[in-house]
Amino acid sequence: MNKEFIYKQLLNILDEESIKVDEPMKKHISFRVGGPADFLLKPKTEEELSKVIKFVKEESIPFIVIGNGSNLLVKDGGIRGIVIELSDNFNNYEIEGNIIKAQSGALLSILGRNALKSSLTGFEFAAGIPGTLGGALAMNAGAYGGEMKQIVKTVRLMDREGNIFELSNEEMKFEYRKSILTTSDYIVLSAVIELQPGNADEIKETMSDYANRRSTKQPLNFPSAGSTFKRPEGYFAAKLIDDCGLRGLSLRGAQVSEKHCGFVINPGDANAKDVLDLMFIVKSTVNAKFGIMLEEEVKILGED
Repeated sequence: MNKEFIYKQLLNILDEESIKVDEPMKKHISFRVGGPADFLLKPKTEEELSKVIKFVKEESIPFIVIGNGSNLLVKDGGIRGIVIELSDNFNNYEIEGNIIKAQSGALLSILGRNALKSSLTGFEFAAGIPGTLGGALAMNAGAYGGEMKQIVKTVRLMDREGNIFELSNEEMKFEYRKSILTTSDYIVLSAVIELQPGNADEIKETMSDYANRRSTKQPLNFPSAGSTFKRPEGYFAAKLIDDCGLRGLSLRGAQVSEKHCGFVINPGDANAKDVLDLMFIVKSTVNAKFGIMLEEEVKILGED
């Protein structure tokens, strides 16, 4: 890969501040681990994004798209090629009546606060999820009985040719922690969310209740990617892990949270290998004791 050539070509599309070379991914994911990406790009418009997509396709450069990295684990070898980040550079939104139109980089917490200001109900479950709208749509994020499937009307997408199109709620094929985005390589640009008029005091009370539950039960003061493992059908991952005596288990810099066994955390100086090795021990132990193979909910990227 000729980095100098690629950098010069990218300057024809993006401004200098939007292009990072050999960028440590630990700065861009909530786990605070991970090696460097060859390039990290932050396009500000759909047009810039489309031009980047067409360029990397013409040059056969591998690329991935991320949000704010709240559900990612990047390996210590980093990521070859290009990482396109759609976060604070791609986060415009507007509220009209009971409709929220938002770009994929908008934080769920900010959308939740503004739904409250507009006395709109239906978004309370998502307001405390530490991710972007795009990531939430990709995995049909949910909590406390709510999920994105219940509130999304349409989603605006871009394919790997730079073409833009729209899918309805049904066409998104939402399932538990899945959507059409799980098995496709479409890029989320924006979405239309439909909420219902509600009572601001009741909405605020519900959001406060959910926030309190999260803070008392989850290790929010440590870097992690949220729930590390998906819930196996008929079981709870955290209980299986706890029943194996793994609560608080440490491996070098990584640890199974003492507060919530479903979280593998970075208490301070973990690298990605520490986290991955500990996840392997957890999965192997649970499988040996209960015959259940846990599946990662965190998405793993990069090279060893």
